[in-house]
Parts: sequence; C-alpha cells; structure tokens
Amino acid sequence: MASELYNTIDALSREKGIDPQIVVSAVEDAIVVATRKYYKTQENLRAELDKETGKIRAFAVKTIVETPEQVEDPILQVTLDDARKINPNVELGGELQINKQTEGILGRIAAQLAKQVIFQKVREAERDTVYNEYIGRVGEIVNATVKRIEGPDVIFDIGKAEARMPRKEQSRLESFAMGERVRAVIARVERASKGPAVVVSRAAPELVQHLFQTEVPEIYDGTVVIRAIAREAGERTKIAVMSKDKDVDAVGACVGMKGMRVQSIIRELRGEKIDIIEYHEDAVTFAEKALQPAKVSRVTVVDSADKHLEVVVDDSQLSLAIGKKGQNVRLAAKLLGWKIDIKSEEEKRQEVELQMSALVGTASTPLENVPGLGEGLIEKLSAAGISTVEALADMTPEQLEAIEGIGPKTVEKISLAVNNYFSSLEGGEAGAVAAEGEAAAEPVAEEAAASADDVTAEVEAAPEAVSETAEAAAPADVAVEQNSGQEETVESTEEPAPSEEKQ
Repeated sequence: MASELYNTIDALSREKGIDPQIVVSAVEDAIVVATRKYYKTQENLRAELDKETGKIRAFAVKTIVETPEQVEDPILQVTLDDARKINPNVELGGELQINKQTEGILGRIAAQLAKQVIFQKVREAERDTVYNEYIGRVGEIVNATVKRIEGPDVIFDIGKAEARMPRKEQSRLESFAMGERVRAVIARVERASKGPAVVVSRAAPELVQHLFQTEVPEIYDGTVVIRAIAREAGERTKIAVMSKDKDVDAVGACVGMKGMRVQSIIRELRGEKIDIIEYHEDAVTFAEKALQPAKVSRVTVVDSADKHLEVVVDDSQLSLAIGKKGQNVRLAAKLLGWKIDIKSEEEKRQEVELQMSALVGTASTPLENVPGLGEGLIEKLSAAGISTVEALADMTPEQLEAIEGIGPKTVEKISLAVNNYFSSLEGGEAGAVAAEGEAAAEPVAEEAAASADDVTAEVEAAPEAVSETAEAAAPADVAVEQNSGQEETVESTEEPAPSEEKQ
C-alpha cells in the first residue's frame, strides 16, 4: 500500500497534469539539496523515496578503486578494502553507498529550501507539459474564457493553461469583460522563463476561416473551398472562394439567404467588413474581382515570374481602388499573392507619352556649332544650364533676358543666329533636293531631244510624198489646195516641237 506522502504526490501530479515520477524526482532532489546544505559537503549525494513507507533515504556515493594510489579524490573515491569494511558485498568498480542521517536534523531552513526546489521542479515539468500539449495545436481554434486583464494584454483560461492575447493580436473593434467566452486562434507557443507562453489571437485570418466553416455547410462538407484570405483585423477582410460543383454558387452560399450567414460572422467580428470574391485561376480576372468595389479598366501582367501586375482604372475610380490608406489594394495584393501597381488613365497616358518621347529622341546640337554666338555668350548660356541649340530655341525672350549679362540686343543677336542656323540647315536640304532633281532631269531631256529629231525628219519627208501623189491624181490647182492643206496639217503637227521652229 502506498504511503500518504506518495498519495499526495500522485494527487498533485494529476492536478498539474504531469507524470508522478517527475514529482518524486523533485522531492528526492530537494532532500539532496537540504542534506548537502546541512552537512556542508561536496560528496556525490543521492536520495530515494520509499513508496511503501514514505521515508526518504539520503546517502553519499563513492566509486570503488583497487589501491590507494588510484584514489584521486577521497571525497568521490574509496579503496576496495575500505569499502568492504562498510559493505562486504561491494565489488571493484562498483559504488559504495554511505547513509546520511536526515530525520530530525534538517530543520526548518532545510525544509523551506526543499519546498522551493520541489516547486521549481514541478513548475518546470508543468511548463514542458503545457508546451508539448499546445505546440502541435498552433492554428487551432479554442474556446477561451477571459480570466483577467493586464494592461493592454488579456489573459484567457484555455483549460490546462493560461493564454495571453497581446494588443497587436486584438481587433480594434473588440473589448472584453471578465468571464466572457470567446473563440480565439492559438497563434504560437513560446518558451519563457516564467513558463510556457501560449499566445492566442483574434486578428488571425484563420479565425474568419473557422467561422465560415461553422456557418456555411457547403464549406464544411467541401463543396465550396476557401482558396485565400487577406485580413486587417477590425477593418476589412477579403476572402476568395471556389465551388467544386457547377450548380452551387460559391459566393451565394457564403452570403446566405438575405445575407444571414455572413451577417452572423460579421456580428462575431464586431462589425468588421467582409468582401466575398469568386476565385479565378487567371490572375488578370482574379485581380479585377479582388479590387471590387472599384471598376477596373484593364489589367496587364508586367512580369509573370516576379508576379507583378499593372492595373489601370478610370480617374474617378482611382481613390476607390486604392481604398482608405491603401487598404483595398493592399488586401487585394495579399489575396492574389501578386504585386499590384494601380494607375489612373491620365497617369498611364502621360507615361506612354514619356516613353514615346524617349523612343523618338531629341537631337542635341552643341552651341559651338552655331555661327554668330561668341565664346563669351556661349559661356553665359552654359552657366545658365543651356548647352544645346534646341534648348536655346525653346526659350522665350523673357527667359533669355532673365539670364545675367543678356539684354534685349543680345536676345536679338541670339534669335538671328539661331534662325540663320536653322535656315542654313533647311537650305542645305533644299540644295541637296535640287541637285537630285537636276540629275534626274538630264536623261529626260536627252530622250525628248531624240524624239524631236525623229519628228522633224518625218515632217520634211511628208511634203514631197504628198506633192508627187497630187500631181499624178489631180489638176494643178487641186494639188495646190491639197498641198496647202497638207502644210497646215504639218504646221499643226510641228507646233509641239520647238526644235523644228529653230531649224
């Protein structure tokens, strides 16, 4: 039959949820500490608890060696001959146990020291038990009761241990009263000097997921799947859902009839806003849905490897798409897992114009290439940040006069020099065009001259043939008339060829 002391140890173990042998070891270690303090010795002490009688025996342990020469430390070692004087049954290399008297001599101070050691050992065992109990339950939902409030932290009773909820794990919309029961997520378990710290959270996205699983049967049975959650506690939550059954509307199942299901979750979260979005595999379509209630004009994938999107919205929708303090776009980026850049139509247009300007490029001609500008004037313009002819041509007379050392007459000189420079450029281009025109006209003129020679030869031969025909076929007067008519025809034929008149 177990002793009363061991029964007490067993009851304490069940209360603390630890192994009774741990408490027994703690008691034995406490007796060793008290005995060492009483005897003021550095011997290797041990203690044993007799479960039947409840008595604790303390003794010193020494290692047995063969000869006195092998004894290096008399406190820890003893020769075989000396050991057999105390216990004839010991063997070489074994241990000799020398009893230490403990009953009636330890006193109040030693008992108090033993008590402290026992409590310390029990606390350490309790910490290990709690740590091992909850380290595998991180992310799990537990029912907690508010036990006390310590400054910004709320202490909960979660059954076998206390849990702490720091301020950053709380929703700004929530406040707690003593004895109130709430649901919380086990965020992490920490090893601390004061004991294992179980940290619970009401701001974790897992809480919203658990609430939807509780309120929506389709999520509980797997018909509707929650693919992503992004949350800022006390402000807004975005949740992306997808249906495995084409006949089941995922968003409608989560909202419920007249919004009853989602309203129940909102009440649990003290009025936190919830956006329920249909999940899409296509990042572009998903981004358009995630940025609701803003209407998106277009979405472009900038870099698929780095997961970078560019979203363009109407100017009136820009503030709505960004949200209060950037909350809407921040939650959408978390939901997608992509980086999102939001731009208005006007910003995009300006960006495209800048890119086009950069592609077209602008000529840059040094001021030294402009005749008529002296070295002193060029130095003044360069000091004012004007180093190219194009920059100088874009300036107004008022801007030029604002430069130190440049007056109205100098402005006229600059204007004349710049105009002459650009005129010379245009003139050079015109001369080049004229030279090309002359070169192209030469073969045309040669062909025209050759054609004119052929026409002249034909005209000279034509009157003779006509005269011969007329003399043989008609009287002289008729021949004259025909000849004159033929001459008229020839004259009319010769009019387009100026070379014939010269001949």
